[in-house]
Amino acid sequence: MNVALITGATGGLGRNFATEHARHGGDLILVARHQERLLQLKAELKARYHCRVLTITADLAQPNRAAQLVAAIERAGWRVDTLINNAGFGGQGAFLTRPAAADLAMLQVNAAVPTELMKLLLPKMVARGRGRVLNVVSIAACFPGPNQAEYFATKAYLASLSTAIGAELAGSGVTVTTLLPGPVETGFSQAGDLTKTWLFRPGSGADPVKVARQGYAAMLAGKPTVFTAVNSPLKLAAKTYPWLPHRLALRVIAALQEKR
Repeated sequence: MNVALITGATGGLGRNFATEHARHGGDLILVARHQERLLQLKAELKARYHCRVLTITADLAQPNRAAQLVAAIERAGWRVDTLINNAGFGGQGAFLTRPAAADLAMLQVNAAVPTELMKLLLPKMVARGRGRVLNVVSIAACFPGPNQAEYFATKAYLASLSTAIGAELAGSGVTVTTLLPGPVETGFSQAGDLTKTWLFRPGSGADPVKVARQGYAAMLAGKPTVFTAVNSPLKLAAKTYPWLPHRLALRVIAALQEKR
C-alpha cells in the first residue's frame, strides 16, 4: 500500500492532498500542529475511504522536528512511499520591521524542514527503486518579493532545490515534483495578514480542491514542475519579469503586497 506523509495536513491544500491520496487507495501519515483537527480528519478519511491513517502532532517551526518526525514514523512501523511537503506560511511586512523570530520560524518551516525530510527519506526511496516527492512551492519562487522578502526567498530556495534533486535522481525510480500555484483559497492569506493586499484580495484565490488534484496528478506522472492557479497578471509578470527594468519590477511586486 502506498503511504503518503503530508505536512500541514489539516488546512487548505494539505487536507485536499490527504483526500486525494486516500481517494487513490493510499494510506496516510498526517502531520499538523492541532491534534483535534488531525483526529477529526483521520476519522473522516477512515470512514469514507477505509484507509489507514497515522497522525502526528508537531510544530514544525521548532528545532529538530523533521528528525523527530521520521523517528516517530519508524517507531510506529510505517514506511513512507510518498512525501508531500505542504506545510508553510507567509507574512506581510518590511524585512526590517518584521519580528526576527517570525522570519526564522518561516525559514525553518518553509525551507529547512522540507530539506531535512528529503535528506532522511529520499535515500530509502532510492534504495527501494520507487518513490514520489511533491514540494508545494508558489509562483512567488519566480520573483524577489519586497514586503514578503523572506517568504519569496524560501520558496525560491525550495523550487531550485527540488528541480536540482529531481535531475540528480533521474533513472532512480524516484521523482521530485515542484508545485507552483498562484493565490489559493486556503487560509494562507488570513494567517499571513495578507487579505488587505491586492494580490490576496478576498475572492481572488483558486479552488484548493482543483489545485491539489492538479498537483497530485503531476506528481503521479513524475512531472518536474507544474504551474496552476496562476491568474493573468501573474502570468504576465512571470513572463516579462526577466526583461523589465529591475527597479520597476520590484516596485510593482512591492505594490501588489502593500496593504490597501
